[in-house]
Parts: sequence; C-alpha cells; structure tokens
Amino acid sequence: MVLVVLAGLLVAADFGVAAFAEHTVSQKAREQLGLTEDPSVTIHGFPFTTQAISGEYDHITVSAQGVPAGDVLRDLAIRAELRNVTAPLSDLTSGNTDNINIGDLEGQITLKASDIAQVTPLNNIQDLRIDPSTESYVRNGEGNDDSQSGSGDSGDDGAAESQQEDEDDSTAGVRLSGKVQIAGEEVEIFAFAMIELDGTTIRITPHRLQFGNDQETTVVPQEVQQALLPNFEADINAGDLPFTVTPTAIRVDPGSLTISGEAKNVTFAGVSSGQ
Repeated sequence: MVLVVLAGLLVAADFGVAAFAEHTVSQKAREQLGLTEDPSVTIHGFPFTTQAISGEYDHITVSAQGVPAGDVLRDLAIRAELRNVTAPLSDLTSGNTDNINIGDLEGQITLKASDIAQVTPLNNIQDLRIDPSTESYVRNGEGNDDSQSGSGDSGDDGAAESQQEDEDDSTAGVRLSGKVQIAGEEVEIFAFAMIELDGTTIRITPHRLQFGNDQETTVVPQEVQQALLPNFEADINAGDLPFTVTPTAIRVDPGSLTISGEAKNVTFAGVSSGQ
C-alpha cells in the first residue's frame, strides 16, 4: 500500500513539473507572438522528470490560434512539432528560454480566407471564398473541380485524386470566388488559380474565370478575362510569418490554405518570430 501511494505521489510530482515547464514555454511564446492568451504547449513522453534532468526532450508541440503577422494577417493558426529539443532545467525553472535548441522543427501555418481577403488586390473582391480545385480544372476546365460546385462535373473520385497529388507539394489548385463590380453591377465570379511557393513568397496566379453561382456558371469572354484576372493575382510574403522555416508545401482546404516547412538546429525564439 505504501509503495502504491509513493508511486502515485511520484507520478503527481512528475506531471506537476511538466505542467510548470509547459507553462513557462507557453508564456514566453505568448510574448514573442504578441498573443492575448497563452498558446498550447505539450511536452510528450513519460516520465517528464527524466527528460528534465537530462535537459533533452524527444517531442514538444506548440500550437496557437489568432496569431497576428504584419499589418494585414491577423488570425493565423500555427502548429509546431519540436523534436530532439535541448533545454537545460536551470533555464526552464528560471523562465529563460533563450538557450532552448531544437534539432528538428516541423511547422504549419494556416491562413484563413478572411485574412487573405485583406491582401491587395484581393481586397477588391467582396465575400471572398476559397476552395480546393484540381490543377487540370484550373488550367483547362477539364476533369473534376475539388470544390464540388460551380463546375457541373464534380465528384468524390476527382477530389480524392487531387488531394493525393497535391499532398506535400509546393503547388496547389484553388478556386477563389466572390463578387465584383462590372459596369455598375455586382456580379458573382469564380477565379481558378494556381498557388505556388517561390522561396518565401506565396504566389496566387489566376488562369480562368467563370460567371455565375454554385448552381450555374458561364465562361467569361476572353477579353473580359484579361481585364479581370489581375484582381485575383496576389503575392503573400511568407517571410513575415511566424517560424524561421522556409515553406516547402502548401495545401488548400475549404476556407483556408496551409503552408508547412521544416528546419533543423534552430532556437526557440526562431519558432515564434518571423524572419
């Protein structure tokens, strides 16, 4: 019975120390990210005390919502998987995170449509919406449109095929839709574009336009397309976003796009500050 109680106390103490360390890292990340609330920090592995004494941690997860970046993007969602982390116990107990070194970092940043709608010239589009699309449909109007609306030829098989093709890729098809003013009238329009990563730049290049809505669409005349396509062409500087990683993959989901990348041998400060 005594051994059971002692074991329980040791486990409780272990979780208590882990909670303290997580809180310390969370508070520092909150300061560096300029958040109003502490981000979520999870130190994986048990027992924690063994890791703390050695100062070496196999896996730490940091995630946060509502992260601002620059003057336009105000509602990013971020997630970082930190592996092979070195963090001296004395630094953690004193609240010093400057000496935390990360062997391997996998980072993801999600940009919501509401933020992307503030990027010039996309801010000229009312009610901007984002949906995935296949590259073949973007470029030629062939195959299936992942958004499963507005194409008249959508299907689950096409969406699954495109998702598999675009996974962990530096390019992705996207359907941007919204309302624009043409000759004094408000018109619903769909722009089919490719998103590609060019270094630290997220480049949106439109290829085709369609008028209409989710139930019925018509192809925009070529001369009108040339006049309207620039309204859907934009660059987003990923170098201003949190994480020092260079984006290597991009994924489009309904209402958002997510970029991801990896880095090696970075400091904790590099996890939560843009370049």
